[in-house]
Amino acid sequence: MNIWLINHYAVPPCYYPLARQTCFAKYLMAMGHQVTIFAASTVHNSNQNLIENGEAYREEIRDGVSYVYIKCMNYQGSGARRIYNICEFAWKLPGVCKHFPKPDAIVATSMPPTSCAVGIHLARKYGCRGVAEIADLWPESIVAYGIAGPRNPAVIALRWLEKWIYRKADAVVFTMEGGYDYIRERHWEREIPESKVYTINNGVDLKEFRENMRKYQIQNSDLDDPDTFKVVYTGSIRKVNNLGLLLDAAKLVTNPNIRFLIWGAGDELESLRDRVAAEHIENVKFQGSVEKKYVPYIVSKADLNLAHNNPTPLFRFGISFNKLFDYLAAGKPILSDFPCPYNPAVRLGAGTEVAEPTAQNIANAVEEFAAMPQARYDEYVHHARRAAEEYDFENLTKKLIAVLQS
Repeated sequence: MNIWLINHYAVPPCYYPLARQTCFAKYLMAMGHQVTIFAASTVHNSNQNLIENGEAYREEIRDGVSYVYIKCMNYQGSGARRIYNICEFAWKLPGVCKHFPKPDAIVATSMPPTSCAVGIHLARKYGCRGVAEIADLWPESIVAYGIAGPRNPAVIALRWLEKWIYRKADAVVFTMEGGYDYIRERHWEREIPESKVYTINNGVDLKEFRENMRKYQIQNSDLDDPDTFKVVYTGSIRKVNNLGLLLDAAKLVTNPNIRFLIWGAGDELESLRDRVAAEHIENVKFQGSVEKKYVPYIVSKADLNLAHNNPTPLFRFGISFNKLFDYLAAGKPILSDFPCPYNPAVRLGAGTEVAEPTAQNIANAVEEFAAMPQARYDEYVHHARRAAEEYDFENLTKKLIAVLQS
């Protein structure tokens, strides 16, 4: 099949660490399919634009994968320029796509819903299979985070577009396991039958993970200390991540051998470092940021990997954090400090969750893992390794092929 993957943000991972479409492309090609990824020329969370001249679009083959970048306006943050950028990609997409051989299938990703809708429209135009991939619930996310109310005209318009996508797509793939719960909550079951809805979570490319774990190692005395129980967090350090709660929990830990090792960057890093110094929190160390290729080694050296996040009503539909699958591939237990009815790590026995995420409850859960009998700890290790095989992108791609060919 000739397959188009349309995702506004899916530039090569060397520019922005969103590897889902690239992993799919790699394994689809290994199965004998032709794949093209269409993305905006702008690199999210940066000033970089992959087209700096007057070209309307540019083709590039990177690590064997074919990309088409569509020229879009630079932006920073989530203001008017980003909204324009999102709309610009959607309206330019058909004009660029007409220069390429007609596909047999299109997988179009939301967020944003605009380019996803255009992708489904193109599939209907070309008479090929159109699959809507829902990686973020819009506009539900902006309502859940209080950005706009449910009666806001923009929310109402996006809700109409969202429903149109679900109705017109040949199949809908959610990256969270409770996707059809969301459709039930909207009372859309009559128009969107469960038979056309699938789940393909994010995952991990185990071959690449294991290769990086061997090739890209760091010298770090905290990671190498055999006498400490290492609790590792990797990710952003911003106000929305609420890492101050981890400091509160660390202060309540009584086991002197437990260390919280935090990798990442963000606008709260310096203030949290100041707090560690001012409050003499000796069991927490901020390690700074590292390139993604070093993460496999870091998380594999942990004794416990921490999936930390602020609870949100959106979690009732499931989660699909990239780091969660890195943690599974590391083959170490996972502690999730938020409740979620569709947590792959908990469901598959690779970890536990803190149902009520207070500092004391998190501290208690960490200490329980540190004092755990080896046989029980090894059960979590075993389940994590098996879960990683389930979420290997080679297996996830087989699921995608089944959706495309059904």
